[in-house]
Amino acid sequence: MSNFFTEYLKTTDDRLLSKWTQYFDTYTRELTRFRQRPVSFLEIGVFKGGSIPMWKAFFAEGSRLTFIDIDPDCAKLAEEGTTVEIGNQADPAFLAELAAKHGPFDVILDDGSHVCAHQVASFENLWPHVADGGLYLVEDCHTSYWPGFGGGYRNEASWIEYAKRLTDRMHSWYTDQDAMFPFDPIARELHSVRFYDSITVAEKRVKAEPPATVYAQNGKVQLSRRALEIRGRKSAFAGKDGR
Repeated sequence: MSNFFTEYLKTTDDRLLSKWTQYFDTYTRELTRFRQRPVSFLEIGVFKGGSIPMWKAFFAEGSRLTFIDIDPDCAKLAEEGTTVEIGNQADPAFLAELAAKHGPFDVILDDGSHVCAHQVASFENLWPHVADGGLYLVEDCHTSYWPGFGGGYRNEASWIEYAKRLTDRMHSWYTDQDAMFPFDPIARELHSVRFYDSITVAEKRVKAEPPATVYAQNGKVQLSRRALEIRGRKSAFAGKDGR
């Protein structure tokens, strides 16, 4: 299916752009809504610089486009309207300085080293600097299944397993196992975690109030948060469903 990205490939110059084909549909689904206004965008990983003109063409004029890489030679790949900063994506001091200078970010895309420990470190340091309503994407997540990148199937240190645990943390509002599964403050702002082939997407939406159950009958609407306080819950269908 034709979209901005597949059409853009026909216009590329000598700067190499390398992406898995399935990424373009994911970009279209997740990022199209950010094209309507200038945004602040950060990509981790420059490589040969092919994505710099692509994102410049994709996002609205006036967007602040920042790119980082550990290779000093990448600094010369910046073009008008973009910034390339040199530093290590796993260095908290560098990331703090980066966020202070260029954040908050509407979209962060990690296409850096693909080393699982680096992906986790970047997320933990940069997630606080994602704007309300913004996205944090990590791509090339298949390296979570490669031991050489700090991954391996069901390796707890892999990015994929970390992202799976994010879904637990998002649901910690509802815990009734307080000792082993306490409430995690990230639940107040993590709206969703979405998994695509080799890409994960975390969306931030700051919640002013905890989730509530709505009860509506005869036009009367009530909200309740009692379910967040109950412990030792049992299904209302217990004994009625054959178990």
